[in-house]
Amino acid sequence: MAKRHYIPVTADVPGVGEGQRALIRKVIRTALAAEGVDFPCEVDVSLTDDGGIHEINLDMRQVDRATDVLSFPAFDLTPGELPGEEDADPATGLVPLGDMVISMEHVAAQAKEYGHSNRRELAYLVVHSVLHLLGYDHLDEGPMKAQMREREEAILEELGISRGAGGT
Repeated sequence: MAKRHYIPVTADVPGVGEGQRALIRKVIRTALAAEGVDFPCEVDVSLTDDGGIHEINLDMRQVDRATDVLSFPAFDLTPGELPGEEDADPATGLVPLGDMVISMEHVAAQAKEYGHSNRRELAYLVVHSVLHLLGYDHLDEGPMKAQMREREEAILEELGISRGAGGT
């Protein structure tokens, strides 16, 4: 898979290694390809702790609690709709899809809670966030949520990351 996308991964918490950054980039590229994004784009990823994501959640969404992942899409899309190459930043030639923020504390806690690896949980949250950047949502418990869950599982399966995937 060509590395045509710019995916900076920053971390303000200790213990984030190049292996995790590489996994995040691979998951994003796979999710974008699965959703038909065939143009160069940018997705910015920030890894933080519960305190950091709590602060961002409060500042940006007025929600006074930590969460696992936050997604800030650059475009108001619906599933299956994509921005066009005309939306590219003239300076970089990349379409900015948006930002994601992931709490590494939540990754570890939810992996333990759900009985799977940190790697699988991190991959799941990255796929989840990419789908949000591309217009998917799960505000209802009906068809929208089911559609998003189906795409998440299909992308994770394509990556060979199942619910029982081992490793950290």
